[in-house]
Parts: sequence; C-alpha cells; structure tokens
Amino acid sequence: MRDHRRLGRELGLFDTDALMGAGLPFWLPDGAAIRHALEEYVRELERQAGYQHVYSPVLGKRELYEASGHWSHFRDGMYPPMSMGAEQVVLRPSICPHHALIFRSRAHSYRELPLRMAELGAQFRSELSGVLGGLTRVRAMQLNDAHIFCTVDQVAAEVTAALAMIREAHRAMGIEPARYRLSLPGGSGKYVGGPEMWDRGAEILAAALAGAGLDYDAEEGEAAFYGPKIDVQIADCGEREVSIGTVQVDFYQPERFELSYIGADGAKHRPVMVHRSVIGSLERVVAHLIERHAGAFPPWLAPVQLVVLPITDAELPQADALSRRAIACGLRAGVAGPDQGTLGARIRANRLVPYQAVLGAAEVSEGVAALRLRDGTRFAGLREGDLIDRVGRQVAARAAQP
Repeated sequence: MRDHRRLGRELGLFDTDALMGAGLPFWLPDGAAIRHALEEYVRELERQAGYQHVYSPVLGKRELYEASGHWSHFRDGMYPPMSMGAEQVVLRPSICPHHALIFRSRAHSYRELPLRMAELGAQFRSELSGVLGGLTRVRAMQLNDAHIFCTVDQVAAEVTAALAMIREAHRAMGIEPARYRLSLPGGSGKYVGGPEMWDRGAEILAAALAGAGLDYDAEEGEAAFYGPKIDVQIADCGEREVSIGTVQVDFYQPERFELSYIGADGAKHRPVMVHRSVIGSLERVVAHLIERHAGAFPPWLAPVQLVVLPITDAELPQADALSRRAIACGLRAGVAGPDQGTLGARIRANRLVPYQAVLGAAEVSEGVAALRLRDGTRFAGLREGDLIDRVGRQVAARAAQP
C-alpha cells in the first residue's frame, strides 16, 4: 500500500518529533525541494493570471475573527486566545479575514476590479490527536490561498477562471480528482446569511461546473459557514477522501468588514469575495503526490533531477563540474561517486532520479556523457551542454516522465 506516512519517511521527505508535537511535521531537504518547486510553480501560475501576492501575519486579534464570523462558527477548530496585556490574539484559522483587511486598507475603484490577491501562508487548526495523520491532517499548514474582490457581474467569470486554473495545475502534477463536489449548507445553525445569498452563490458555482463539462455531486452540510463552494476531492491510499482545491463564493464577509469600491456612478458598492485555492495546503498535496507517484515524481518535482555517476575516482572532477554546471542552469543535481558502491549499486540506489549521467574515461576524453532515464532508456555520447539543455527543457515543460 502506498501510504505516504511510510513512504515519506523512507524517502527522507518529512518526519516528526514528539518534542515538536503531534500534527506538526517537519520537512527534510528532499521534501523541502518538492515543496519549493510547488511554491514556485503556483506563484508563477497566479502571477500570469493577474494575481498580486501579499504577506499577512499569522496572528490576529480575537475581534478580527469575531468580525469575520470565525469565532462564533469555527471556534472549536481554533487555538485558544493568548493574552497580550489588555488584548487577546489568536493563531489564525483562515487567511481570508486578513485579505479583507488588506483590501479595506486602500480605496478602490470599479476600474481596479477584479482585484486578485494571493498568498502562500500559514494557518492553524486545533485538531484532535485522533484525527491527525502524516501530512494529510496537521495542526499547522501552509495554504495556497487567494481572494478575488469583484463586482457581482464579474463573479461567474472569475469562478470559471479559478476552476480552469485548478484543473491546469492538477494536470501538471499528475493529480486525478476522485470527484467534484458542490458543497451546500445543511440544516445546522452554523451557516450565516439568508437563502437568497446561498442560492445565488450555488447557481454560479453549478453553472461553472456545467460549463466545464464536469459531473459533480451536490452535498448538503459541506459548505463553509459563509458560502457555498466547489471542492475538488481526491482519495488517499485507503480510499478516504479529502479536498485539495476549492472555489467559494462569499457575499457575507464583504458585508461584515464593510468592504466597498467606488462604482461608475460615483457611489459606494459592495464587492463579492471569491475564495480560491489551487492546490490546497502544501502538506496535503505533497501527501497525495507521494502516494500517487511512490517517489517516482515528475522531473520538475523530483528532489534530485539529475545525478552524475562517475565510473571511477578518475572521473570525479569532471562529474563535479557537470553537476555544478547543471545547478547553475537551475537544475537540482548531485554526484554519486564510487565511494557509494559499484556503478550498478549506485544506479539502483538512484533509481527514482529521473536522469542519470554516467561518466567513464571514454566520455571524459570526448567531453560527453551517457544519459540514462529512469525507465532504463539510454542515450550515449551526449555533449554535456546538450544533456543539460535536454533535461532543462523537460523540466521546464513539466513533462510527466523523463
């Protein structure tokens, strides 16, 4: 069974320590490399789609979450307040109230909308120890989050664009959703606002799913307390479902924070807030990728993309030079020298690395290298520059396989 909790430790991607606490994993260098690749990818994807990136604090006054509605509707999932003099501050359970305040800090015209604000930031959940597991359920997570402030007329287009971005990113990562869920309110009292607000949001989300040709399940009781949402569901190795991407329509928080923009008529108008996460939390998406690929990650995500294998110590200087050249070109590369075993043993030990460059005396004398792919395919006599260019193009193209 491809359980990420076992595989992640065996592959040296992450681990935990009792002194840090349950639900608080730490990233080892190879796991951090995967995380960095995802961060860079999603930031660039957002930048090209017109998002502006911000940073906001991981703490907020209790009054902030009272204003957003989190305190009254999500308090059981939040950490207790910490007293700081006469004030109480809380580790944030969500990034959206902070982005609402950032929007409110400046005056806005209708000409600026839609305003797309993104952040890769930490948020915290006071999860019970019994539900914690590996990277899938944690107490501190790094969330790829964004909030789009737009007019009512712009909401449908922004939801459609956000859903398309999610699908593009998931294809690049090799993620196949188990299903799409339209999450609606249920009969409990945790939901805010009137039926008109909920019906309007649900209609927009359902239309976006239909427009994309996606089948979905409408499920009551799964919505956020402030609005309906599309949840992209994935299944883990035990067939348990979790959400990995989401689009939400929120008419509620703009009202709570008195957000406004100046319309073409010169009057103040209330924006709509579209919440959107492409890959969800980095912890959860990496957990899924570990199980999906069993360590044989696509080249652009692989912790080590190119390993250089000198046959003997005599080729070590050239191997080091090739590795440094690859690193200078933006690749994650390294050398596995003869001190690590026979050539065959080193090839097997690095079997998950997408590209292996073998250097013997003949290759060094000719200024070439033999390229070996993860599936065993071989290319002899490649000039070092051509080899690096070939690997670099495959990585840049985010090819699924070498």
